[in-house]
Amino acid sequence: MSNDLTTAINELLAAQDPRADSPVYTYIPRLQRPGLIPAESVAATTSTRGPALPPPPQPSETHGAMMTLAREAQAREDFATAKSLLGSIVALMTSQSPGRPVDASILQQLALVTYKSKQPTALEALRDACAILATLEPDTTNDTETLGLWGAVHKRLWQLTGDRTSLDGAVRALERGFFIRNDYYNGINLGYMLNERALAQTDLAEATADFILARRVRREVCEIAEAWWKEASKTGSEQPPDKIYWALVTLAEAALGLGDEDGSKRWFEEAKALQPPPAKWMIESTETQLANLRELLKAAAAKGIPLQAPPPPVGGVTH
Repeated sequence: MSNDLTTAINELLAAQDPRADSPVYTYIPRLQRPGLIPAESVAATTSTRGPALPPPPQPSETHGAMMTLAREAQAREDFATAKSLLGSIVALMTSQSPGRPVDASILQQLALVTYKSKQPTALEALRDACAILATLEPDTTNDTETLGLWGAVHKRLWQLTGDRTSLDGAVRALERGFFIRNDYYNGINLGYMLNERALAQTDLAEATADFILARRVRREVCEIAEAWWKEASKTGSEQPPDKIYWALVTLAEAALGLGDEDGSKRWFEEAKALQPPPAKWMIESTETQLANLRELLKAAAAKGIPLQAPPPPVGGVTH
């Protein structure tokens, strides 16, 4: 298979047989379309070409090969190609097993690259991602990956449209994901969205309550991420580099949200120094997130929301 996936996808679409249910039949020529092969064709093939050709690849082979290509495209930040490949996988699986649900992890990846592709527009891509995730029943599911993605998509919808429903949807999903799994991914995003909601509140008491909740969540996130990092740092640990990166920048964001600017910078520098180096989009995403959080904290201070608890009175509590 060619490494130039963009060219490959274009060729695939151009060469696609209009009778095919999915472009994957063009991209993987040995894969047979559903249907019966005429007897005369079988006889001709056997007589003129000798031994029969090997059987077409099983679905697991096909899906695995295309998933590998999709991961490679995503690593190159070619989210449009990853979206095309994953969409082809979903179409293939649906055509082969019409009554069988598509694996949730594939739909989750498709939703991720769909909103990151920003095609045809950022807003339409987010709405498309919502439609994909809606098939996984985000309002009732206990799948924390689905909840995390639902929260991330609604966070971006809120930032693009200012729609309060999207803001509340993001908070609810991330809150459920964090309390179910007690993980730093959902937790750090929940803390951020609580800060966002605080600024949207018209009541100072409600805004202050959201900021207090955000601080509590971030303290828990620090404990979870630091414990994970301690284990991952041990000799013999083989954690994926990207997972280590996200844990470290989670600590950077949590420190910033708790008022520790120096600690935040230390964690971020440690994350950027990892080998192999983190992907450019990962670093840029972190820089944007930290910059946005700084702006949120400034706006909260200007609004009169207390960012930290007041110090205790000198000499202790008076009666």
